[in-house]
Amino acid sequence: MASRINSENTEASKVNPAKPSYPVISAERDAGNKPGRYAGRMGTIPPAGRLYRFTGLDIAAFGLYVSLAAVLSLATAPVTIFVQHIFPDPATAVFAINLAFYASVGLFAAAAAWRVIARDLLILATRPWFTLAMIPLSIVAMLVITAILATVAGSAKESQNQLGLQSLVLQLPAWFVVPLLVVLGPFVEEYLFRHLLIGKLSRRVNIWLCCALSVLCFAAIHVVGREGLVLPALAPYLGMGVVLVAVYVWTGKNVMFSYFVHAAKNLLAVVLIYAIPPQLLGG
Repeated sequence: MASRINSENTEASKVNPAKPSYPVISAERDAGNKPGRYAGRMGTIPPAGRLYRFTGLDIAAFGLYVSLAAVLSLATAPVTIFVQHIFPDPATAVFAINLAFYASVGLFAAAAAWRVIARDLLILATRPWFTLAMIPLSIVAMLVITAILATVAGSAKESQNQLGLQSLVLQLPAWFVVPLLVVLGPFVEEYLFRHLLIGKLSRRVNIWLCCALSVLCFAAIHVVGREGLVLPALAPYLGMGVVLVAVYVWTGKNVMFSYFVHAAKNLLAVVLIYAIPPQLLGG
C-alpha cells in the first residue's frame, strides 16, 4: 500500500488498441439491431463512453492524494505527535493516520468512479468462476516476476514500507488491519494507478506509455523517501505492478478485477504475517 460508446466508438478504439481476451461485455446492439448476448442475463451494461473522461472529482481525488502524501512525507513527526495526543499508542496512531488518509481519498474516488465500479462488477458477474480462478493465478504470476527481479538485482531486500506494515499488523487486531490493507488501500491505489493513469490518461497518451508510467509510479510511491529507488526494494512492487497492469488491460480496463487481485494479494500477506511466528519474521 502507499493510496481511478455510443458516438465515441472511434475514440474507444484508440484507448484500447489491444483486443482483450477476457470476455468484455457491451450493451451495444449488434449490426442486426439485436441486444447484446448478455443483456438478458445481466440487464443493461452501460457502454464505456464518458466513463473514461477526467472529471472534477478525479482531479479532487488525485489532488487530495498528492497533497496528503506530501504533508505526511514532509511533516511525519509533527503529524504523528499531534495524533498521539488522541491515540497515545504509537501503532494505533499510525493506523489512524493511514485510515484517515485512505478513507478521505477513497470517498472522492468512490464518488468519481461509482459508475465504472457498477459496470465492471456486472461484467465480472457474467464469468464468476473464471474471475475467481484468475485471481490466484495472478498472485502466482506476481511471485514469479518478483523472484525473477530479485535474482536480477542480486539480492532480496525488504523495503521500509514492508517492514512498517509488518510491524503494524503484528501490533493490531485483524479487524483494524483488514479494512485498511485489504479494502481501502487497494481500492484507492487501483483507482489512481490503473483507472486514472491508464483508463483515462490513455485517451490522450499512448496506452503502453501509460502502462509503464503506472508500474513505475506504483512501485516508486511505496519506497520513495525511505530507502531510495533501488531494485532490491522495488522488486516486489514492480512485480505486483506489472501483473496488476496486465490484468487491468487484458480485462478491457476492468478496475474491479485488478482491485480484487490487489486485495487478495494483500490479504494473503496479512494472513501470512499473523500465521508466521514473529521471531521468524525478525520481529
